[in-house]
Amino acid sequence: MLAQLQLWGQALGFSQIGVAGVDLASAEPGLLAWLANGFHGDMDYMQRHGLKRARPAELVPGTLSVITARMDYLPRNTPEGWQQVEFDRLNRPDTGTVSLYARGRDYHKVMRSRLQQLAEKLAAHLGPLGHRAFTDSAPALEAELATRSGQGWRGKHTLVLNREAGSMFFLGEIYVDVALQPTAPVEPHCGTCNACMVACPTQAIVAPYQLDARRCISYLTIEHVGAIAPELRPLMGNRIYGCDDCQLACPWNKFAQVSRLADFDERAGLNGQTLAALLDWTEAEFLKRTEGSPIRRIGHARWLRNVAVAAGNALAAGQGGEGLRAALERRLSGQSELVHEHAAWALAQAPRSA
Repeated sequence: MLAQLQLWGQALGFSQIGVAGVDLASAEPGLLAWLANGFHGDMDYMQRHGLKRARPAELVPGTLSVITARMDYLPRNTPEGWQQVEFDRLNRPDTGTVSLYARGRDYHKVMRSRLQQLAEKLAAHLGPLGHRAFTDSAPALEAELATRSGQGWRGKHTLVLNREAGSMFFLGEIYVDVALQPTAPVEPHCGTCNACMVACPTQAIVAPYQLDARRCISYLTIEHVGAIAPELRPLMGNRIYGCDDCQLACPWNKFAQVSRLADFDERAGLNGQTLAALLDWTEAEFLKRTEGSPIRRIGHARWLRNVAVAAGNALAAGQGGEGLRAALERRLSGQSELVHEHAAWALAQAPRSA
């Protein structure tokens, strides 16, 4: 059955298909400790369902197996030496950097529809099948299920790593009510390397395999809904949506694969634009430019909050000039309190003239 699932999955754009069992009891203590430490920040949904996150058969009653899938997402025109190209972007303070995964179409839309098609193919083959497909859309321990089914091993940055594909891929699952033969896990291969921990701008990887989301730039720019802590803002540089640093530093990502799908090709106008131009986006322009993009879900105000932080860092570095100051000043009036506060902070970062 696995060989057939792999063939169907490949035709649908997936890179690998695996199968996990539903007994994740050994993962429950780690989940509870992570939550008890408050490392989830204000992602209340992480604890809302309790231990159902680690109990697939309780989350979706009747589940006997979980089919796991991964899908590479590097844009098709990704150049050789792309990791250094991305590091170089971080040295252009007056432009905004968007995480690689978010430069194309919203992966939730791409993955979910293809997982559903895979489930329908399996149902046509086996007969009546109870199933539910998820991709970062349900209280599921995605990385745990992925590692148990052989998609890779858990890196010290907590992401899943694959020897042939690094970590630049999305994960998805199909909960099914039939018992399928699980696929074997793989051995970890991080060894003594801690490049990801060293590279994290905010030191959010507080120990190997432990991430404090409250310090993670991806969390701060995407999940966090309120003001960003002032002490963390200077560490964010020009990262305005997500952060790839721990993955850029990972040696295994020299094996990262480009996507076979046009969906993840980079859209013009989202990455590498001047911060001054991004600050001037009206809400209507933001919605138009981010249509079908994962960026849209944070909303215009949080987008401006992120850009304002980057603008403050640019001014502190002597970049952006009067055009950036003027764009920030235009955000001081008629804005939400969130935008006003971050714009005012940004303006205060400009070196004072003697």
